[in-house]
Amino acid sequence: MATEVPDEPQLAEPGPRPATPRYGTRRPAVAAAAAAAAEAALALAVAVGFMLWARDIQVNPLVRVGQVSGLAELQFRAALLAIPLLTAVLWAAHRARSHRWQPALRLGCAAVAGLGTGIVAGGIAVALRGTPWGLGGQDGDPGTLLGYAASFLRGEGLPDVYPPGFVVLLAEWARYLRGGHVGYALKDLQLLLSAVFGPLCYLAWRTLLRPAWALAAALPAAILFLDPIRPYSHLVMVVLLPLIGRLLTELAQVARLSRRTAALRGAVFGTVLGLLFLLYSGWFLWSAPGVLAAVLLLVPWRRGRAALTRAAVLLGTTAATAAAVGSPLLVRLAEHGATTVDRYAYFDVYTDPAYVLGWRSDRSGWPAAWAWPPPGELAGQTTFSLLVLTGLGLALAVGLRRPPVLAAVGCLASAWVLRFWFAGHMQRDQAVMLYPRTTWLILYALIALTVLAAMLLSGGAGTAWPRLTAERHIRLPRFLGRRLAAGSLCSLAVFGAMAASWSANRYMPDPRSDTMGIDAYRSHLLQRADGSCPLYAPGHTCAAPHPDWRPQDSKGTRLWCGDVPAKDWPAYCGGRAPFTDLSG
Repeated sequence: MATEVPDEPQLAEPGPRPATPRYGTRRPAVAAAAAAAAEAALALAVAVGFMLWARDIQVNPLVRVGQVSGLAELQFRAALLAIPLLTAVLWAAHRARSHRWQPALRLGCAAVAGLGTGIVAGGIAVALRGTPWGLGGQDGDPGTLLGYAASFLRGEGLPDVYPPGFVVLLAEWARYLRGGHVGYALKDLQLLLSAVFGPLCYLAWRTLLRPAWALAAALPAAILFLDPIRPYSHLVMVVLLPLIGRLLTELAQVARLSRRTAALRGAVFGTVLGLLFLLYSGWFLWSAPGVLAAVLLLVPWRRGRAALTRAAVLLGTTAATAAAVGSPLLVRLAEHGATTVDRYAYFDVYTDPAYVLGWRSDRSGWPAAWAWPPPGELAGQTTFSLLVLTGLGLALAVGLRRPPVLAAVGCLASAWVLRFWFAGHMQRDQAVMLYPRTTWLILYALIALTVLAAMLLSGGAGTAWPRLTAERHIRLPRFLGRRLAAGSLCSLAVFGAMAASWSANRYMPDPRSDTMGIDAYRSHLLQRADGSCPLYAPGHTCAAPHPDWRPQDSKGTRLWCGDVPAKDWPAYCGGRAPFTDLSG
């Protein structure tokens, strides 16, 4: 993905806007908008289309041989799509002229982004074949979401501080498309949001980076962080970081904007941020201090009153619009946030808090607890750890004044500090406060910084990055840059197929309660609405769902140590367990 000599000039150092002709600018703008729309449409169509195509794979998902056949069929179908596409991109890299090569690369990257999480969603469709219920059935977090949505449909309102966006979407989807059955609606949304996870992540990065680099940042992160059980929470995270980078980029070149343009862009940013906040708010808390510091660094303090005024308009409009859109949750947080405490501990809470390059959640499974974190070659650090830490160092060395680099560094530093603050007070306050989830944000920032460092070292640039310092870049011959980009796309496509199969395989039905497959297994144990059992229910037996189930908030004052037997409770949490069996 090294950079070739560009066909269009790069952005120069911010300064007064040059005079633009009155006529002749509309056609390029329309063409650019059409190209962007085609790119987005293709990514989304490939993702959703592949997920729908996978629903007719004829296997028994409760049998391991059937699961393997299903995974293999997914790879076969993906190859049928990818090989002609990649062949066309390779041909364009070697033979086509620039006006044909650029669209080929853009559409190829978009298709691969859609195919990556489309395979994961297709694997979930295979795992849930024969049952109308979503992952988890009525247990765990899915059960809580079903309870919230059912309560909303009954007119009982929304939970105190849980973000209402997905709950309302689930309830309304059930009302209008599933005859009021929230369990069936959850399956639809799990499949749909899992499929579009990759395209949305890619499109968010496309606001900052050129196609190949955007795919390099988005595809590994999308597959790694996708949680099909509740895909909306991590979807917010993978979109938020590049969105912050784009906002900081606009701030860095705000002197070029008119006040009206700054206000309009601020309103767009604020609307998107507010909607993301309503879906999941935790990432905003963990990112806020670092992002605020980055904003203060990029405000044009020395550019004069006009630039400061435009910056105030951009930031003020963004903040006001985000607060207005997110007000339903902001009001609830102001009323109930101080009294809401997370006391649920699970496997990651018991491990070294400084290990941030992997997690196990509450489905610890294999390997055994004593083998986690995985052993590394250098003071416990693996080769992957050293790779992303090298990327961090290089990004700081060559791109510290770049807005996207500042965005990733701000999120990383903020999440790092808050992680250890919450973990350090856990025993005293008897509260976890979801601090293990900062693992995902820290790892995401490190992956992004590694990609940004590689891009900057190769002489790349973003689609709209301001040049804040004088820089020299390595320039490759155009033909070599094209071929490297096409070859990198092929490598990313193969990686995406392999990684997507790894992700889908984890969710194949498994009766063992300490594996991720238990969630799909549970969905095959619940009766359909007509009282019959799912097609592949074990032993053709199933249980009736709980129609009047309601989520109950914990009112305790001590940590609840999940997955810990009563006899081990004193060693993990101190004191005696509040139960006598082994169902910790």
